[in-house]
Amino acid sequence: MEKKIVSLIQCREYDDKLIKESIEKSFDHLGGIGKFINRGDKVLLKLNLLMKKNPEDATTTHPVFTKALAQVLIEYGAEVIIGDSPGGPFNSSLLRGVYKACGIEAAAAEVGAKLNFNTNTIDIQNQNGLILKRITAIEVLQEVDKVISVSKLKTHGMMMFTGAVKNMFGIVAGLEKAEYHVRMPNNEDFSNALVDICLAANPILSFMDGIVGMEGAGPSAGDPREIGAVLASTSPYHLDVVATSLIGLTPAKVPTIQRAIERGLCKGNFEDIDLKGEKVDSFLLTDFVVPEIRSLDLLEGKLPKFLRDILNNMLQPKPVFMHDDCVGCSDCAESCPPKVIDMVSNKPRVRLDECIRCFCCQELCPVKAVDIHRPVLMKWLSKL
Repeated sequence: MEKKIVSLIQCREYDDKLIKESIEKSFDHLGGIGKFINRGDKVLLKLNLLMKKNPEDATTTHPVFTKALAQVLIEYGAEVIIGDSPGGPFNSSLLRGVYKACGIEAAAAEVGAKLNFNTNTIDIQNQNGLILKRITAIEVLQEVDKVISVSKLKTHGMMMFTGAVKNMFGIVAGLEKAEYHVRMPNNEDFSNALVDICLAANPILSFMDGIVGMEGAGPSAGDPREIGAVLASTSPYHLDVVATSLIGLTPAKVPTIQRAIERGLCKGNFEDIDLKGEKVDSFLLTDFVVPEIRSLDLLEGKLPKFLRDILNNMLQPKPVFMHDDCVGCSDCAESCPPKVIDMVSNKPRVRLDECIRCFCCQELCPVKAVDIHRPVLMKWLSKL
């Protein structure tokens, strides 16, 4: 298997000059910007803009990181469009609010980049897809010559880690994401679908904002954690292998990396990676807080099926709503793919027997009022 270059640069603060220098070094490591971008190209920077969050919360791609990358491309002669399909309905009002709250509106204006407000959708045929042969995607993909993924290094309650591969889930338009969760509630199918979507989006480059990442209850309710890294690669799969290694994760334990290994997209280790720049040991965080995820059937082959079903149900993680912190906005109920959350006296109640454990309720709660309870026995079994 051909080795893929992954650039790893140390940058410990959101300083315009330092980040721009880091991005320029990244392009040098990858072979130069002209290897990927032609002057006059329309380039989409596909950010991680999950929801309205301040940059300091480490939920979204930082505006200074976005601005620096856009500036490098514009100075080269490209036209830059910045966009994403955040959680919730895909409309111009929501986009405007997210761009402003996340600092992206101001960043784009400073360097002359455009913001995407096209909320139309297209169907993409995906011959390389294993689960998804057709994807309903944001139409802006059709309007650009190149796509660059600009992800955030974060943990994730359902997928353990969200990086370059999962970032491309944001090309799926608005509430269509909820349908994918319902259609593929189990971990293996959903992670395969994420790889399908990444293949369909076909980003020419992937950059990752790992200057300050998120640990714990990611992708939105966790805690900011300084990592000090700027990563880039032509391969989102290999980029995620390096990124997970920085935070002490065994890459092959991450579902999207597992699927990429099974499909021959990467080896899941450094055998097929040409690492340029810094060494992983310069960043390694052995105490980074990462949520455990439940395998599909921890007891398969060990007990009769009827007992496995009972025990697996008991071992399932579940969302817990902290009503004292809840503001009654009903975002959790509106974003729940299987629609199993009811607002009772302005507080959420979930029908756990119908819950698919996608944890969108936690992901999109604006006040961190949803926790994911994982039974102690499940945590122990997950480490076996």
